[in-house]
Amino acid sequence: MICPSDILNIKEKLDQNIGQKVMVRRAIGRKRFLEEEAVIENTYKYFFNVKNEEKETNDSYQYENLFTNDVQISIFNGKEYFPLIPTTIKSKL
Repeated sequence: MICPSDILNIKEKLDQNIGQKVMVRRAIGRKRFLEEEAVIENTYKYFFNVKNEEKETNDSYQYENLFTNDVQISIFNGKEYFPLIPTTIKSKL
């Protein structure tokens, strides 16, 4: 079960990284994923927006999608990407 405090923690992490480059990996079908580089634009109470500058598109995702593995976010620190939610936490859910 996803707790409101877990969602709040994810929102706070995303708030700290607004404008940061991220790798978005999202499910597009059965066992198929699409990976794209994007920038975190905004966070809201129930969802967040990322902008793909290459394709000039905006996408919105719900925080719950991060816990269900429908969407995975990795934040770029200047050298490499690090997952927003470590895999050890995901396996406990």
